[in-house]
Amino acid sequence: MGTLFFIVFIDLVGFGVVIPLLPYYGLDFHATPFEITSMMACYSLAQFFASPLLGHLSDRLGRKPVILASLVCSVISYLWLGFATQLWMLFAARLLAGAGAGNISAAQAYVADVTPPDQRAKGMGMIGAAIGLGFTVGPAIGGAVAGGNAQSAHLAWPAFVAAALSAAAFVLAFARLEESLTHKPTARVGRIAMAKAAAGRPMLRMLLLLVFVSIAAFAGMETTFALWAHDGFGWGPFQVGMIFFYVGILLSALQGGAIGKLAKAVGETNLVIAGSAIIAVGLFALTVAHALWLVLVASGLLAIGMGLFSPSIASLFSQQAGEGERGGVLGLSQSAQSLARIVGPAIAGAIYGGLGRNTPYYLGALLMVGVAVFAARLPRRQRP
Repeated sequence: MGTLFFIVFIDLVGFGVVIPLLPYYGLDFHATPFEITSMMACYSLAQFFASPLLGHLSDRLGRKPVILASLVCSVISYLWLGFATQLWMLFAARLLAGAGAGNISAAQAYVADVTPPDQRAKGMGMIGAAIGLGFTVGPAIGGAVAGGNAQSAHLAWPAFVAAALSAAAFVLAFARLEESLTHKPTARVGRIAMAKAAAGRPMLRMLLLLVFVSIAAFAGMETTFALWAHDGFGWGPFQVGMIFFYVGILLSALQGGAIGKLAKAVGETNLVIAGSAIIAVGLFALTVAHALWLVLVASGLLAIGMGLFSPSIASLFSQQAGEGERGGVLGLSQSAQSLARIVGPAIAGAIYGGLGRNTPYYLGALLMVGVAVFAARLPRRQRP
């Protein structure tokens, strides 16, 4: 588990390095807000197709080969991003990066392999903490390397740093990660067949709906935040990177320490409800944030809400999967999230440009209230 934590952490540092910079890449190529959010969403388009495939492959071939192959995709995509000279290259590089990002489902399946059901939320919390810590360090590095001036930022440098970090994660995974898949591989179940099976399982169907709506609302915020901060406060990559750093600190502290105890005390379902409600409050708070301290309060609420929501719903997904379908079920969850990261940014970019900079956050808050209401209908205690 320790080795997997560091692999995911290093890989997500590389991913986090470029996140606050992508909108500035778009501005540098004179892209519209819709084109910028679409460029960020195309990452999730590739992830949508790759996640279930990689999840199923990890059920058959093992978790380690899938993780290694996806890291190679990450290295190539960051190099392509750094050398991009036209807008279409940005889209192509993000598509390739999204294909590699399907390894999260393999990492979650790895956790499910090595943890008993009553420790599953804690294990998923460790993966969430690695992701959160990557988002903590990555944007700070990216912002510091690029600089605080949006007009003169060194946008290519962070992409090369990200490529080096993903290469380091590959070396670590190759040398230190032990295979966790010990059961005999079962017959491969396709993504469509898995989706049909999930449609006939009420609990899985509800979980897929909740995770889709939640991630769509959150992704709409993520992909417009740099534009929102630039238009409202004149911030550049450094300032945006520091906000992501602050959010990552809170997210990592919660997922790495308290989530296991909280899940045991109140159950994953209650944490999903609480996380959804807190995210709704955080999104609404952004719409009235006219000073730095209000932005910090709002983004802090978003970090706490997602820190409660994400590992808890991942644990609920894993508890609905049999031993031979963990990778597939978690891959289906990742596909729902990827689809949400396509739809959410596309809608957010369109209404940002047409209806105002706060509109995506009003809509996101309303959606998260709906998620909390529907999550209240889930059973309070789950069984494998």
